[in-house]
Amino acid sequence: MSNPSKQKGTAAETAVVKYFKENGFAQVERRALQGSLDKGDISGIEDVCLEIKDHKTMSLSGWLKELEVEMKNSQALTGAVIHKKRGTLNVGEWYATMPVEVYINLLIEAGY
Repeated sequence: MSNPSKQKGTAAETAVVKYFKENGFAQVERRALQGSLDKGDISGIEDVCLEIKDHKTMSLSGWLKELEVEMKNSQALTGAVIHKKRGTLNVGEWYATMPVEVYINLLIEAGY
């Protein structure tokens, strides 16, 4: 793998998988690339689509559009873009961003 951007993405995805596994989600794993039918970067949590980003500059609008497409492709009920916080490798300090509509659906599914 010689593409530095791809290496950064792979490292971020691997870090997120490790963090989730350490926090009780033993079934999570990196998802193989699927081109135009991409279903997110992480699999193993039913009805959840996760897109992982490690970019110097945030592009929330574009990332959320990508998440919307991937949620449809994976038929997920909820999802989030997990993006790296500059200056820390601790995934627990990174950000999880989602559209308010997705957040409301998450609350409804949780029984609120």
